[in-house]
Amino acid sequence: MSASHVIPANEYRRERWKNGAGWTREIHAHPATAPARGWDWRLSIAEIEDDAPFSAFPGVDRELVLLSGNGLRLRFEDGALHALLPPHDRLRFPGERAVAGELIDGPTQDFNLMWRRDTIDAQLWHRPLVGPMVVFVEPGETWALHLIAGQAHFADASGLPDLAAGDTALLQAGEARQRHVLDGGGELLVARLSQRR
Repeated sequence: MSASHVIPANEYRRERWKNGAGWTREIHAHPATAPARGWDWRLSIAEIEDDAPFSAFPGVDRELVLLSGNGLRLRFEDGALHALLPPHDRLRFPGERAVAGELIDGPTQDFNLMWRRDTIDAQLWHRPLVGPMVVFVEPGETWALHLIAGQAHFADASGLPDLAAGDTALLQAGEARQRHVLDGGGELLVARLSQRR
């Protein structure tokens, strides 16, 4: 039995950053009913309206992707500087590394993938969607498809609803490998999350 489903953008949960310095819209945290130590991985969209320090997440790796806006400069406490520029620059870094975000020219929205490095292996790709794309989901994996722009539908018998810009599909397999075909036009962020063996 698969637990694959689509999360519409209007169902993301808006909440304060852990340090209170900004807002994020949580797409999904896994497991949803997390044990005392919290989630194993999390997808969210940070809304950055002012220069602000990022929250610290010890034991967590993260990857940040610029979704919209004119850019975000990441100033690390160790002196390193990295700019996320349009259209969709990204950076992977440890969650305990102290960093502040500085807006280059107005607010930004940034896709934020975080995972516990001791238990989860995570990969993230930015892909154009031009016609059909096939995704094979192995048991124990979750694939997250976040539609940055455009529109898409599942061309197989999955029963999943269409994707509009901003929506996210979570594809999971039960005990057997599952095949999904996504068809449409636009741009996607595609993440694969699996338990470390």
